[in-house]
Amino acid sequence: MDKSMLADLDSLPEADKQRMSAMIDQLQIRDSLRMYNSLVERCFTDCVDTFKHKSLQKQEETCVRRCAEKFLKHSMRVGMRFAELNQGAATQD
Repeated sequence: MDKSMLADLDSLPEADKQRMSAMIDQLQIRDSLRMYNSLVERCFTDCVDTFKHKSLQKQEETCVRRCAEKFLKHSMRVGMRFAELNQGAATQD
């Protein structure tokens, strides 16, 4: 957020600040759940080949672990890049 937006939030009544905070929390939870669901769906689709056994086979488990690591590293990288771009845009204002 840029400084003018932060100043606008400071000028809000306390009840509105609390509502905004609750709304932001809900959006963050929703985004976290979406990312988790996307991770599970993608890694399951890519790694699980058969349902012959109750638990994952060794190669499936390894694949899921690598898939999850790659997905999370990618997500962190995108988040860091977005923060850099957002910070750069804020300094231009």
